[in-house]
Amino acid sequence: MKYSVFAAALLSVSAAYAETPELTVYTYDSFVSDWGPGPAVEKAFEAQCGCDLKLVGAGDGAALLARIKLEGARSDADVVLGLDTNLTAAAKATGLFADHGVSADYSLPIAWEDATFAPYDWGYFAFVHNTGATVPTDFKSLGASDLKIVIQDPRSSTPGLGLLMWVKAAYGDEAPAIWGDLADNVVTVTKGWSEAYGLFLEGEADLVLSYTTSPAYHLIAEEDAGKAAAAFDEGHYMQVEVAGILAGSDQPELARDFMQFMVSEDFQPIIPTTNWMYPSVTPAAGLPAGFEPLITPAESLLLSADEAAALSDGALGEWLDALSQ
Repeated sequence: MKYSVFAAALLSVSAAYAETPELTVYTYDSFVSDWGPGPAVEKAFEAQCGCDLKLVGAGDGAALLARIKLEGARSDADVVLGLDTNLTAAAKATGLFADHGVSADYSLPIAWEDATFAPYDWGYFAFVHNTGATVPTDFKSLGASDLKIVIQDPRSSTPGLGLLMWVKAAYGDEAPAIWGDLADNVVTVTKGWSEAYGLFLEGEADLVLSYTTSPAYHLIAEEDAGKAAAAFDEGHYMQVEVAGILAGSDQPELARDFMQFMVSEDFQPIIPTTNWMYPSVTPAAGLPAGFEPLITPAESLLLSADEAAALSDGALGEWLDALSQ
């Protein structure tokens, strides 16, 4: 009798657990790290969804799309978070994504009209350096210098691809010559942002490809004003990071709920001091202290999603040719 009661209770608990819906979100590794947005996002969403949010790190941003292409309609992912506008055209071409249905009052520097991908943060690429150092003011002076840089691979990393688009947007047909001059400055090319930034912090390079917002981390989290972003005269390339719903999701309503949560007051204030980017919807309390000293680019550079897709293969070839010499 006691055994049957125990067994019934155990079955009841198991059934309740089995009924808890699970939402799987593929994202990049730094997002799910202990110091990234992941833990706070998971706690906040689970508090309102009655679900189990499973955040899966899948390399850097560009690696996410490669994984989704490989898994296809069989993917376990319900949502992909961490692509950007340099990848959205290629992502749409897979036919694997559904419309997001998100409604938001965005505070982006550009109008947003993409029905498939919704933005959750944005920023500008920049080369970060130690304050007090003599730094270049454009790509030409960087290429002519003896400064050592660490960059990311555009085939696996969205910052790496962003750098290709930055050079292309700024110099057009001159891009191969720019890369030819920069090749000697490159100490190494890493798969993702975290590895590259770590090498810079260890003193392996004078500058690292990162963001204009990166110094805010050191200032706010470490009370260290020793890092800055170099302001380039030709302007800085913008990154808008986005998320999208997989058409094959077995939790489509929950996925839409997450997408709307992503632009809410429960998510957006997490971004500035964990992902160290600008939120796509400015929080009611504004940006945290420490963002004021950041540089403002002289010009914002951004290719449309279709332009980036059309230019990416050629820009990659130019980059490979230069670095293989």
